[in-house]
Amino acid sequence: MNALLTGGAGFVGSHLAEALLAAGHHVQVIDDLSTGSMDNIAHLKHRPGFTYAIDTVMNEPLLAELIDRADVVFHLAAAVGVKLIVEAPVRTIETNVHGTEVVLKHAAKKRKLVVIFSTSEVYGKSVAVPFREDADLVMGPTAKHRWAYACSKAIDEFLALAYFKERRVPVVIARLFNTVGPRQTGRYGMVIPNFVRQALTGEPITVFGDGRQSRSFGYVGDVVDGLIRLSQEPKAIGEVFNIGNSEEISMWDLAVRVKALTSSASEIVLVPYDEAYEAGFEDMPRRVPDLGKIHALVGFRPKVTLDEILRRVVEHARASLSVPNL
Repeated sequence: MNALLTGGAGFVGSHLAEALLAAGHHVQVIDDLSTGSMDNIAHLKHRPGFTYAIDTVMNEPLLAELIDRADVVFHLAAAVGVKLIVEAPVRTIETNVHGTEVVLKHAAKKRKLVVIFSTSEVYGKSVAVPFREDADLVMGPTAKHRWAYACSKAIDEFLALAYFKERRVPVVIARLFNTVGPRQTGRYGMVIPNFVRQALTGEPITVFGDGRQSRSFGYVGDVVDGLIRLSQEPKAIGEVFNIGNSEEISMWDLAVRVKALTSSASEIVLVPYDEAYEAGFEDMPRRVPDLGKIHALVGFRPKVTLDEILRRVVEHARASLSVPNL
């Protein structure tokens, strides 16, 4: 199989590229490095079957050529992270919506399979936890930039399913729930890398809001396994799937666990959302996936627990920061 990964130099993309190469597939990556990094794929550059291009999916002649060579397109290229979304809403909307439109348009010419990477953010302010794929989406007001990302990814889903229905383009939509693991950066607001870095460097561990908001974290290796399974299952075409882990934890308890795991002397500090992001910022109180659909179809079940996820992230961060074990 020849796989094209848009945004393949990002955190999830680089792990997906590794797994596909390990399984004997060929991998093409296109990434403009706006949020990805060459460091993520440097170790793959000389692997047989791996090629990459530093460019944007908006370069349509190049994208068309890459899609023409591919059997499946994993479309990861997107604006990511709450911090980036709040600070650059125009870039968020244009990158997510137009980028997906371009990918689908060229995939449609030869009906190439496209796996669209969506997000748990599309559930918006819904309180129907755990979130099911057929549940209603509850968005906040358009005046709150925080919801621009959720809406842009929901449009991506609508567009992909429209291409499937009207033009018979095979598409699979994967809604990822807080995917974490080694190589993830806290640059754009990802909570676990930030907590771990703060704990290891002795900075205050900053918990936004009141700390009672809860999340569930899926290990990147588990998520990648689920994505590959979906890409190889014909019955997944035209469907939407949650991928993640249903183990839930509050942000305060997460900070306490990271502090204990790192034997850190850091203070845990609450930071109001208005200070962390922008005035009137709204957050989701809980975000937990129902994984019944993906389990029933492809047998997906996460294997890595939160404690093990944290241990692996801490180990990677220690090496990156040159922090000795205590």
